[in-house]
Amino acid sequence: MRDPIEDAVLPAIRPSEEEQKHIDQVVGLILKAARNLGGAEPMVVGSVARGTFIHGDRDLDIFLLFDPTLSREALEEEGLTLARSIAGALATGFHEKYAEHPYINATIDGLDVDLVPCFRVESAAAIRSAVDRTPFHTRYIEARIPPLVDDVLLMKQFAKSGGVYGSDLMTQGFSGYLCELLILSYGGFSAMLAAAAAWKPGTLIDPEGHQAKDFSDPLIVIDPVDPCRNVAASLSLDRMFEFVELARGYRESPSRSFFSVPDSPVLSREDLAAVLTAKGTFLYTITLETPPYIPDVIVPQLRRSLESVKGLLERNGFSVNHADCAMSDACCILLFELDTRQVPCSRRHSGPPLWNQANAQRFFEKYRSGSSPAILCGPYIENGRYIVEVERRYTQAADLLRSPDVLTVGLGKHVRQSMEKNWDLCEGSGCWSPASAPIISRFFERRSPLARIRRKGSAGEDRLI
Repeated sequence: MRDPIEDAVLPAIRPSEEEQKHIDQVVGLILKAARNLGGAEPMVVGSVARGTFIHGDRDLDIFLLFDPTLSREALEEEGLTLARSIAGALATGFHEKYAEHPYINATIDGLDVDLVPCFRVESAAAIRSAVDRTPFHTRYIEARIPPLVDDVLLMKQFAKSGGVYGSDLMTQGFSGYLCELLILSYGGFSAMLAAAAAWKPGTLIDPEGHQAKDFSDPLIVIDPVDPCRNVAASLSLDRMFEFVELARGYRESPSRSFFSVPDSPVLSREDLAAVLTAKGTFLYTITLETPPYIPDVIVPQLRRSLESVKGLLERNGFSVNHADCAMSDACCILLFELDTRQVPCSRRHSGPPLWNQANAQRFFEKYRSGSSPAILCGPYIENGRYIVEVERRYTQAADLLRSPDVLTVGLGKHVRQSMEKNWDLCEGSGCWSPASAPIISRFFERRSPLARIRRKGSAGEDRLI
């Protein structure tokens, strides 16, 4: 039996009749145009096709299914030609995007529409590109989901409110398809939350009992149309357990707050200065031009670069309290909150133990007092090892982060290419700008989803958005 809170939430998140009518009209226009032009079979996929989209989330995915005997090159050429023709006839604007292969993103009567070419394969086992699998997902869900549509809507809104919805590489959360499979697997929203409250790393869900490959991901949900694929592969351990926390919190004390997207307060420059003063920490940002590639390419490189620069800071004595990155169409930002911005001129350097005679002798000869101006003290013996105190190359974090040494660490290929042209370093409240303020605010407003909800509820802001 559904909780009264959920019954109260549903009318606000179900698509309205007017919304559904508008979408149906646009879909009809697109399908008619595609069939008139010929060359491929058009198919509506995704949450619109399955009736599982939240009110206001009206993005359309129209797949153009081509003969599988075509080559990949021919699919791209003919697929883009057809997609451009459809968009040219109906859209107010469109442009080309690229995932595994190119597709067209268009605005048609106010709706965001993706026109995606794919192969019309006979089974998911015969796919030639990742998108070929999507029509099978749609058919699988369409045949099973009608009795549980409201449960899916509750699940999606619950995940959105908790900040764990979205399988993009920056979010690393729950995809719409994953939400649908979880609801189908557990038989409803309440049963799914009860199960999720007890999830552990490595939890396995196999709807069709046909797993054909082992996985080491935090959550493993075997794709019912592909036994070698984990639908939850993009879900991070943190997002998984943020959802677990939400499930436990809601079951303990249900509230509409769990379905309300929280406000995101944005720090002013003065607020940022006050936060840094209160914490006694130091903020630095590296900003670079976003390389001209899709997020699936750039985000992993950005994260790798973040970890590499963090390692450079720590090897030079600057303790990193927190680090993160963000990406927009225009720029990428690496953010570092340091415990100190300045370190002493000297640092300890340990050598081998003296019982390792050959290596100890080489260390001694290299660092004999007076042999180099970089040696400030030593060598001396401590706990059986030679120790020297050497002069640091960088005593200010800003000097290190501006230096060419940043380009010597393990940056992602395209990130490095962008930084070789230029990067901007900012410090403290100087990191603030109207564009960076939301990113910096999220960087410092770190609370678990349940902590945010409890805080919101205590402030009397329990409202559905």
